[in-house]
Amino acid sequence: MKYYSTNKKVENVSLQEAVVKGLAEDKGLFMQEQIPQLDKQFFEHIDEFSFQEIAFEVAKALFGDDVETESLKQIVFETLNFDVPLVAVENNIYSLELFHGPTLAFKDVGARFMSRLLGYFIKKQGLKDVNVLVATSGDTGSAVANGFLGVEGIKVFVLYPKDKVSKIQECQFTTLGKNITALEIDGTFDDCQRLVKTAFLDADLNKKLQLTSANSINVARFLPQSFYYFYAYAQLKKMGKDLDDIVICVPSGNFGNITAGLIAKKMGLPVKRFIAANNKNDIFLHYLQTGVYSPRASVATIANAMDVGDPSNFARVLDLYGHSHAAITAEIEGCSYVDEEISDWVKKCFSSNGYLLDPHGACGFGALKDLLKENEIGIFLETAHPAKFKDTIDRILDADIEIPEKLQAFMKGEKLSIPLSAEFSDFKQFLMSI
Repeated sequence: MKYYSTNKKVENVSLQEAVVKGLAEDKGLFMQEQIPQLDKQFFEHIDEFSFQEIAFEVAKALFGDDVETESLKQIVFETLNFDVPLVAVENNIYSLELFHGPTLAFKDVGARFMSRLLGYFIKKQGLKDVNVLVATSGDTGSAVANGFLGVEGIKVFVLYPKDKVSKIQECQFTTLGKNITALEIDGTFDDCQRLVKTAFLDADLNKKLQLTSANSINVARFLPQSFYYFYAYAQLKKMGKDLDDIVICVPSGNFGNITAGLIAKKMGLPVKRFIAANNKNDIFLHYLQTGVYSPRASVATIANAMDVGDPSNFARVLDLYGHSHAAITAEIEGCSYVDEEISDWVKKCFSSNGYLLDPHGACGFGALKDLLKENEIGIFLETAHPAKFKDTIDRILDADIEIPEKLQAFMKGEKLSIPLSAEFSDFKQFLMSI
């Protein structure tokens, strides 16, 4: 399978080149030439398979032309050694709990898969000293750092905005050491993302260093996230639910997660429509309403992983639908919530259902409550464990929620981050000095 740039100004490349490069030389994002179709028999028997088995079938369709079958199976089964349960919250509304992995966030799926696939290609190419750059608004950093921790021949640099991630999230990638370096940027997530993208286009850096990205701009990060959409459908089928009117709501920041869902739909997953739930950073909602994409500086909210003012994967959404606003709005709805509304959804869900939401899942739950039609079945993605936002949830509920042992272990380490300004010259100087 060949991969093209969304800007279509450079030659198509192999999966290996797309994964190792991360970003195309014309600043576009890589997309596969063809989206494979899964056969009818797969969907007829999907409820008989485990999460790993479903993921392996999807992975074969996506990556089977480029990765040996046994190696791909090993990557999938090592990556997905945890469950992603679909939990009933109230009548016709379900939470897809994506926080049962090592760092308790949905990004464990894509980050762990990418770390192993990149390791596979590095070994195959005989590369050494590959440098992975990743910008994070919270959970990406912890998932990528832990996914790559100790992987031979790879150094990871996590760029995160100073004072704009939760303390628990920060602990998950600033205390690891070894081949993980945390860079505390005096700016926003958009600044961190800009630094990463600019680095890939800098001739001096690329002459000296082998650079790649672990953000959802990398095809090996975002495509595996399609796996759990198929598994959610399988669990509904196993419950004996009507599968004709499924609506999936995705809390959306950089739009890698919902793009993976849209890919799953184009592979044959019968989803009626998607809802992109935003916080106050509602650039995509504005696009849906007006047809005009107007990126702007992000603002800080209690759903910090969605604090993105210029979503990278918007380019992929446009590409998937041939830049047609009408085609996009036919399959994707949008909504946005300010902090007070997000807090209210956390309270309402807990008091009515006894179900504890994190701030991002609260946006997803609220969107389904507002937009789900009669007889439709709604699934929202609960993207991280609520305890990762303990201070916020405690304040909203006037409570003292329990911190899982997995998170407690991260909090015992010493912070090892390096402070940097948001100026590219400073970031470049740091990388050149490695």
